Amino acid sequence: MTRTKRGYTARRGRTKDRSFASGFQGAHARLNRSIIQQKIRALSSADGDRDRQKRQFRRLWITRINAGIRENMVFSSYSRLINNLYKKQLLLNRKILAQITILNRNCLYVIGNHTLEMR
Repeated sequence: MTRTKRGYTARRGRTKDRSFASGFQGAHARLNRSIIQQKIRALSSADGDRDRQKRQFRRLWITRINAGIRENMVFSSYSRLINNLYKKQLLLNRKILAQITILNRNCLYVIGNHTLEMR
């Protein structure tokens, strides 16, 4: 079997890895083995961080809704508002409710009263 020299292909792969590692420091940006290891770690962390970001935004939305509710005296707590929204089948997700809370407090007051009236 003849010997295969992988010059161009190997160099192209290493160049691609180096472009990924451009923000790394020290050996992590210079040595091929370290670059590959850091790339694996970075990509696995990115996957977990996307999930963490979703959790953090949901917590932020809930906090904003709760603060708006208590400030306007619509409900005594966030959980009661969400419970009434589900009972009345008003399909508003937490992101939209948080935006309504920030941009238009009167609208949140109307939504809260609407869920109370329909009992």
